[in-house]
Amino acid sequence: MYRGAAGYSRRDMRSWYLLLVIPLIGVLIPTIYNRPDPELAGIPFFYWYQMLWIPLSVAITVLVYVKTREPQRGRDDG
Repeated sequence: MYRGAAGYSRRDMRSWYLLLVIPLIGVLIPTIYNRPDPELAGIPFFYWYQMLWIPLSVAITVLVYVKTREPQRGRDDG
């Protein structure tokens, strides 16, 4: 059986990639956030909800990258 990054099988790695769908769904369905209330510091919900997804998407992408990357070969740790 194939063992990829960090010893995960392809099936395990696929489950990590599914996390990337969360930000897509979060901003793809406007009925979730198409309203003005609640406001945050005078900014309508419609805007700050979308802006909140920027750091969340970055965090999710970094997590998936770290969990699925191939180990570097030929590096000397010492």
